[in-house]
Amino acid sequence: MRMPYQFPRLLTAVLLLAITSLTSCGGGGSAVTPPPTPTPTMPAMENHPDLRRRVVYQIVTDRFFDGDTSNDNPAQSAGMYDSTKTNWQDYWGGDLAGIQQKISYLQALGVGAIWISPPVDNVNVLATYSGVSYAPYHGYWARDFKRIEEHFGDANNTWSAFDALVAAAHAAGIQVIVDFAANHTNPISTGEYGVLYDDGVKVTDYATDAMQSGTAAYYHHQAAIADYSDRYQLQYYTLDDLADLSQENPAVDAYLKAAINAFQQHGVDGFRLDAVKHVNWGWEYTLQNAVQSYSTTAGAAMPPYLFGEWMEGIGDTLFADSAKWANNSGITLLDYPLYYDVATAFVTGGSFNTVYSDLTTEAASFAAPNDLATFIDNHDNPRLLSKGATTDQLNEALAFLLTCRGVPIVYYGDEQYLHVDSNGGGDPYTRAQMTSFDSTTTAAVVVRYLAALRSANPAIAYGGMQQRWINNDVFIFERRFNNSVVLVAINKNESNSQSITGLYTALPAGTYADYMNGLLNGSSLTVNSGSGSNPAVDFTLTPHTVAIWQYTSTTTPQAGALTPREGQPGLHVAITGTGFGTTAGTVLLDSTPAAVVSWADDTVVFSIPSINAGSHAVTLKTAAATAASVPASFSLQVQEASLVPVTITLQGEPTLASGEQYYLSGDVVELGAGATDAAHAAGPLLLPPSGSPLITVALPAGVTAHLRFYKLASGSTPTAIESVAHSYTAPTSGTDAISVTWNP
Repeated sequence: MRMPYQFPRLLTAVLLLAITSLTSCGGGGSAVTPPPTPTPTMPAMENHPDLRRRVVYQIVTDRFFDGDTSNDNPAQSAGMYDSTKTNWQDYWGGDLAGIQQKISYLQALGVGAIWISPPVDNVNVLATYSGVSYAPYHGYWARDFKRIEEHFGDANNTWSAFDALVAAAHAAGIQVIVDFAANHTNPISTGEYGVLYDDGVKVTDYATDAMQSGTAAYYHHQAAIADYSDRYQLQYYTLDDLADLSQENPAVDAYLKAAINAFQQHGVDGFRLDAVKHVNWGWEYTLQNAVQSYSTTAGAAMPPYLFGEWMEGIGDTLFADSAKWANNSGITLLDYPLYYDVATAFVTGGSFNTVYSDLTTEAASFAAPNDLATFIDNHDNPRLLSKGATTDQLNEALAFLLTCRGVPIVYYGDEQYLHVDSNGGGDPYTRAQMTSFDSTTTAAVVVRYLAALRSANPAIAYGGMQQRWINNDVFIFERRFNNSVVLVAINKNESNSQSITGLYTALPAGTYADYMNGLLNGSSLTVNSGSGSNPAVDFTLTPHTVAIWQYTSTTTPQAGALTPREGQPGLHVAITGTGFGTTAGTVLLDSTPAAVVSWADDTVVFSIPSINAGSHAVTLKTAAATAASVPASFSLQVQEASLVPVTITLQGEPTLASGEQYYLSGDVVELGAGATDAAHAAGPLLLPPSGSPLITVALPAGVTAHLRFYKLASGSTPTAIESVAHSYTAPTSGTDAISVTWNP
């Protein structure tokens, strides 16, 4: 969670060459040619549309590079810039032009996507707390979601600099992900007092809005969050003095969706959604649907990837809520549960056994663990180097991040060992000025090697995460997809070697060079033939070592992911994987054919056919009639229509006993299709301190649903359920709010 008042918060080719440093074989034969030694110029990069096969690079725009000095101190927000870069709460000059000018550096790192901090127009007046003034250099104090901040673009708040960056990134094969903060505008009690503009026209501010009531209000006028385990407070109360937007208001709903669609119109490839735990949870389902629907209408080549920030750890009160939300909203999460223990493991001697336990728990909790966005540093947490990590430990952590399951995010400057340790390296010191752009540091070379491996070997993007050997300091894990295999061995101990005996692997028999050519002390591995799994010849892992051995086979068709995994008829969905060929085949939902929009060897886009709502198995058949089924956990959830948010208040409800909660079920798939277990029905309902329980749900537009409330303590058997369902027809657009009375 952000601390109070400390706010955060390659298609022109890179090298359009085949990956000559990686083995590509068709099947699992016993004769294996080990990968050639990588050249000093690093392996070439492939461009795959799927973000899972890319490395994301997170940039705090203001702290990266000043590419246009004319916007350092713009007239409409003068006095917020510090040329000396000593006031950590001021703008320091980084801008969109600066990122554009460093595209070649990002290419040298093997970066496949950039995640930039919110570029929208922020407040023009400093916010002052306890005598300290704060500028919104971080981008999270929006005043106008439909214009670009003058410090990042130009004095007229146009999209010119943004468009230029997107064009340059796309020409280099780099995708662009924008940070979008739908929870709030800006501080209530200082600065511009929560003001909201719509493309330059003032809409309201917090004080004026307070005179409105009900759905007319643009903001939730509530107290500060006191209990971060209370679902109602999280979604309706005030976070860090920020004007909390009321997404249930049809005007706010339309405004935010139009704003995020505008970024799509300007070429954005995906979104990181800020503070999703604090935004109306049900409304966010409809935001995802609006983004995917716009993508289809605009004819985007690949559906957008969306991930959100929840900040919940395994064992925390709302971990189950976060997994349920990710599984049903179509928005994956930043992998905070894994981050917490990975940071401990690499810095303060925490155990790899705990890390593997986290991976196991998440695999059981999340429908698509390979979609989770992984990281070891970011703008809200002290960098590992500020926590006490050595450069060796950071290199090892980066290697783990880039080979672990999930979509890896490298925080700007980690490859330069950037850190400032004041105040433990926390906010704002985790957002230091980028001072070097050296692509030859060990960390930078690690990133490039493993970005190339991720693009070439689909096991890293789509494979499982199998533990092969583990203790407190050593973790040997295997990623396998079809016949492609990557085996990773890490010894994070700073002084002790570890003898490795009894190691088995799916690598075919042969001798393999360390993929990184000994960069992190790795050496070769010999594998013998075996029954089932193949035994490796015993070897020793020296201190602070990472060794990686890999085998690539992409000739057999295999589907690895579906994007998105839910949507209404007509929506475009991408199947990504390997070996599809370049001649179009067919896509089936169960036995129903779907219209193919585009077909490539690694990506097939199809349109959801008119088919009954519910879960459908997706099968891709190549032109040679070879079938590649999507994994069962990626079955497509077909909705009846596009989604609209409806807030429902329950009156006359029976009293809750200890451990009980209210839930909502219905005869539409969006409400669990009649299910009465907590994992599939909507809920639990929110409990305001006064008034009746309520919940916002995403319903199919214009469709009549039959709603039934019930009480549930645990499992799937209600302790009380309504005798008669409520019939309700959702609006065809906008939002709605209704109140119903419990039917005993």
